[in-house]
Amino acid sequence: MPSRFDAALRLDITLEMARKHGIPAQISQADLDELDRNPPPWLTQSRANRTGKRAVWTTLTCALCDYTEHERPKKWWPEFTSLICDAHEILDFPAPAAGTERSFTYGVGSRFTGLTDS
Repeated sequence: MPSRFDAALRLDITLEMARKHGIPAQISQADLDELDRNPPPWLTQSRANRTGKRAVWTTLTCALCDYTEHERPKKWWPEFTSLICDAHEILDFPAPAAGTERSFTYGVGSRFTGLTDS
């Protein structure tokens, strides 16, 4: 049975919006499918208001071990070249290409460091 978090991911809405509009902590797959196929007015409006400039959810994946989590993207995140989770040392990742500089963004998601080569 999907959780409210799973429903928010599937419907591409925030957890806050899911709570506000009464999506229960656990929802049947049939009810979730029905919400997606026949959205109520609030969900239809939410989808219509999307500009496509900023995603509601993003998938973070470690470039070394494929650990994955879903997170709301932050405005301050740059465009990452790669992400590594805290199970690895930064030195485990290959060096940047010649002529590029690497910067690090700590605190991405619950356990990632973002690498940006420019």
